[in-house]
Amino acid sequence: MALIMGIDTGGTYTDGVIVDPTCKRVLCKAKTFTTKHDLMAGISKCMDQLNDRDVKKVGLVCLSTTLATNAIVEGRGGKAGLLIIGKEPEDKLPVESWQLLRGKLDIKGNVKEDLQEDEIYEAIENLRDKVDAVAISGYASVRNSTHELKVKQMVHEQLDIPVVCAHELTSSLGFHHRTVTAALNAKLIPIIRELINATKDVLRKNNIEVPIMMVKGDGSLMQESSAIDKPIETILSGPAASIKGGIFLTNQEEALILDMGGTTTDIAHVESGRVKIKEKGASVGGWLTRVKAAEISTFGIGGDSYLHFNTDGKLKIGPQRVQPLCVAGKNDPKLINELKTIRKDEKYELFSDQEIDCFSINKKPKKGELNRLDEKILQLLEDGPHSLFYLARSLEKDAEALELSRLVSENILTRISMTPTDILHALGRFKLWDEKISLVAVEILADRMGKTISELLEMAVSQITNQLTIACLQSITNFEEQSFNLKNNDAAMYLINKAGKLETPDLLMTQFIVSKPIVAIGAPVNAWVPQVCKMLNTKLMIPEHAEVANAIGAAVGQIMETADVLIRPDRKHKKYILHAPWGRDVFDTLNDAMDYAVPAIKKYVADLMMHAGSEQFDIVESHEDIFVDIIGTNKKTYVETRIKATGIGSPMWIQNK
Repeated sequence: MALIMGIDTGGTYTDGVIVDPTCKRVLCKAKTFTTKHDLMAGISKCMDQLNDRDVKKVGLVCLSTTLATNAIVEGRGGKAGLLIIGKEPEDKLPVESWQLLRGKLDIKGNVKEDLQEDEIYEAIENLRDKVDAVAISGYASVRNSTHELKVKQMVHEQLDIPVVCAHELTSSLGFHHRTVTAALNAKLIPIIRELINATKDVLRKNNIEVPIMMVKGDGSLMQESSAIDKPIETILSGPAASIKGGIFLTNQEEALILDMGGTTTDIAHVESGRVKIKEKGASVGGWLTRVKAAEISTFGIGGDSYLHFNTDGKLKIGPQRVQPLCVAGKNDPKLINELKTIRKDEKYELFSDQEIDCFSINKKPKKGELNRLDEKILQLLEDGPHSLFYLARSLEKDAEALELSRLVSENILTRISMTPTDILHALGRFKLWDEKISLVAVEILADRMGKTISELLEMAVSQITNQLTIACLQSITNFEEQSFNLKNNDAAMYLINKAGKLETPDLLMTQFIVSKPIVAIGAPVNAWVPQVCKMLNTKLMIPEHAEVANAIGAAVGQIMETADVLIRPDRKHKKYILHAPWGRDVFDTLNDAMDYAVPAIKKYVADLMMHAGSEQFDIVESHEDIFVDIIGTNKKTYVETRIKATGIGSPMWIQNK
């Protein structure tokens, strides 16, 4: 049996592992920084750190990533063309423009108005050379896919670009959210294609020709071709892989899994070895999609979260991610001297930045996109990162007038500042990077806030630990289907602070008891989570290889495909209508519909499994008859039958190699 390579490309780090699936053992691992401007560089460096002998035996590469999720949150992506059939959108959409086409179905899937081919050809021609991909969404398309498929065929005939229909992404009702899902999918295609192509280039450079699969948001695997066609299914891929990795490393079937990365902390609830799936769809960046994903609570606190004081003198953590000073300081020693020597008097006030902030170039925009001051700032940063006051002095400007926060928000500059990772370096608990610059930064902030170094460090540790504790408690309330926000509840925060001993106990002392262990994964968890578990009175488990659990989760994933069929009565014609992913059929009796539907949906899922790359799999089928009460009587009336089939299996390349 071949070895499996797992690669996770996150917002901060790219992790790699090689796993032997026979004995379920991690053979080697690697961790490098993600190079967003050139994904191939980070992946190549990661692979170089893996054991060359084991790399040559790899038969399959499995990828997980947060790139799709981050792109939606940041409003990035390719240029998408959106063709809508039959109904105007109900709300805003994640695309700049769209075209409404004639053609109408009713909610039962009956054709009420035919498509107009001349109109469609003209709309498609208007997209030529203007978009990277096309999304098609028709009203009631999940009841009858005829119109969407016809328009898709016509797009293929005219344009040589990817095109996906909304009904191919979800079988859920809800025209608007289905349209949003299709539009986002089209925007994400260039991003996931870039990741897959970068991985293939690195593999080719190492003379490795093997299949590539990607982790979906529900933790299962999909082929690279499917990932390029349906990249929307990779949202929450990284956290889902982490959950898989945590379960694999600990064999815990009842636990909270806490994954603390560079940018976020993700928490999941494992019951009977599984994580609940959001059947209605995952919300990302303010958009509700119809993509099924693992139920995960995400919080903006990680090893690289921005530690800064607000105008009230309170220490804030995140949610912005910055580059740690200790990392930048090791790569560029001049920064520590700039922080030490270029200072402002204590009366000088900053609002959008803080005194220890430094900046580097993230990407160079096209000519004409910057004003003259912006161009001068980038010229100064050509030789590497510089501190805020170095830039202000060099340009003879007030620091606030530079508007560096705007350039950061536009992804032109990267902010370098204090992070939890710097706190660990200043305390001497972590020595991977430059602890000297971290300590200098702490000293500067302490001086600015009128505190000693020890006081500021104690404040930071307490605040980080407290925020992680609140994240755990909030996630638990989410999993118990409570909708309140703890941070917005003064009474809740009073009790939490009592438990965290942030206030001196008087008459009241509080205590939390979490009934399940916390499995902590991610590079920083050894430093922060033990105290969290102490506050929550629960067992902590940090498994071996916890720092690369997400890559392990990618490597040990399975293929899973599901499909749904709906049977409803047509009372007017005394028939039964079957709505399936492959089309719409009409039957004389419910038994006739069932006799056709059950074997048909199993065959459909079997074909999906084969296409996804699995030859040996199990298919589980279930169905439910829905009845409702007739008002004023003791009788019930039949409404519909829901049939669901799920296939689960391993990739064929692992089975056969």
